[in-house]
Amino acid sequence: MALVKEKKEQVINNFKGHEKDTGSTSVQIALLTERINSLSDHFKQHGKDFGSRRGLLVLVGSRRRLLDYLKKSDTKKYEGLLQKLNLRK
Repeated sequence: MALVKEKKEQVINNFKGHEKDTGSTSVQIALLTERINSLSDHFKQHGKDFGSRRGLLVLVGSRRRLLDYLKKSDTKKYEGLLQKLNLRK
């Protein structure tokens, strides 16, 4: 489930650090969170889609690793990102 171009641009604009920032850790985490949320909605209708469920687990693991890295490198940004994305830790 790829993100729509407009939605992706909106997420990048909300979390970018500077004008040409498209790949920083916070932007990557925000994009992964958006994809995870869309897949979660997908599973409400398609409960037996196990291939997509595996993809969801891969995305969650990738986001977890990025969050761990951000926590080690910049705790303030980590806390702010958790608040902004409504993630619990």
